[in-house]
Amino acid sequence: MSVEVDVLLQEAKESIEAAQNYRSELQQRLHGLNQARKQVRGSSGQAREALRRHFAELQAAATGLLSERLSVLLSEVDAVEADSIKPLDDCQSLIEHGVSQADELLRDGEAALRCGLGEKEDKLGSFTKKAMHIQLDSLPEVPALVDVPCVSAQLDDSLLGLLRERVCRHGSVASHPPVLIEELQERPGSILVRWCKVDEDFAAADYRLQHRRAGNGGSQYEDAYIGRDCDFLVLHLDAHTDYLFRVCARGEGRTEWSPWSIPQTGYTTLAPHEWSPGTEGYILGSRRNVALRNDSSQSGCPVLYSNAPTYFCGLTLTFKITASGHPDRRDSLGVCVDGRGAGGQRSLQSDKAVCISTNGAVFVNGKEMTNQLPAISLGSAVTFDMEVVGVLPVNNNNVIEGGGFKLRVTIGSGSREVVFDWLLEQAVDGLFFGCSFVHSGWKVLVF
Repeated sequence: MSVEVDVLLQEAKESIEAAQNYRSELQQRLHGLNQARKQVRGSSGQAREALRRHFAELQAAATGLLSERLSVLLSEVDAVEADSIKPLDDCQSLIEHGVSQADELLRDGEAALRCGLGEKEDKLGSFTKKAMHIQLDSLPEVPALVDVPCVSAQLDDSLLGLLRERVCRHGSVASHPPVLIEELQERPGSILVRWCKVDEDFAAADYRLQHRRAGNGGSQYEDAYIGRDCDFLVLHLDAHTDYLFRVCARGEGRTEWSPWSIPQTGYTTLAPHEWSPGTEGYILGSRRNVALRNDSSQSGCPVLYSNAPTYFCGLTLTFKITASGHPDRRDSLGVCVDGRGAGGQRSLQSDKAVCISTNGAVFVNGKEMTNQLPAISLGSAVTFDMEVVGVLPVNNNNVIEGGGFKLRVTIGSGSREVVFDWLLEQAVDGLFFGCSFVHSGWKVLVF
């Protein structure tokens, strides 16, 4: 009987645990559903507000333009009217003056005819002289109606049709933005952002990526990239800090940007690549990811190493040349096992290191390869990619017996690359990187 009770008790406990897990899963889904509803409601409210604001601004601007155009046209009518009326007014004044003179002459003539015989001769003579002075046979010319302006307004009725057509096609409502962030990959002190187009009918000409710190106290979004690529490495990010990323697109032949994608949160746990401070002959930038060779007076070719072994297999290490000096075959850019120089050697063209010289020569453990890459110059970007392809057993001293730790190395420069296997005697968690230049003027950004 007790065994049956124990079995039932165990089944009851398992059922209770399953019910608790089931309830927890349902609550999480309910929370996700609430978040989805909040996004729909919130985005719809923002879309309504944006539409009302835009069309109110458009209506005000259109009303202002129409009022301004009406004022211009009315001013033109006023100007034509004033210019046309002035000669008519002058002609009217001249005719009215002639009528006044004729009335006065008529009164004088009638008075001369009514006067006595003693005054008749004098008054008739005076009247005759006055009539001759007025020139009764000279009449002012009055313009015909066809010769004076007839002001009219020329209005194009097609404007309303064109306006109606453009307004009917102005604006759109989309349930999803045309582009979305597809992937966020952490890199040392940076994040690689990839995005994709989800609207096949949208012909994208350019993409625009923005980012900012997450949280209530986060800064404003800043442009990180504008161009045609669908991925970008955002540099200068603090490790263990959340950042928000969003992307939009601009259609072919358009000036406005599409709606923003839903912001995605990303962060990196990898410390940024930094050069080691204190190396004579080099000046570092504030973030220590930029190094400038500033003093070539000393002999030799001093090596500037990284501050720590921050390069790991599976990642891409990039050296960007932002300023160039005089090249020398002893110059080097590469990675190594020891950041102090293996065996006390102060060169990357030595054992336990792979590098490329500014003349394009590739060195593996101090030996120059037959294959060669293009020479390094201003604007060059040299990339190192490595992956583990072979691991042999190690002894008690962590040394591989009778073999090595094999890495597949790919060095790229320009449009070319070399691929080879690099054999190490001992397994390593991370690798140092370094650079060395004989002459001053070289400036390198590492990321």
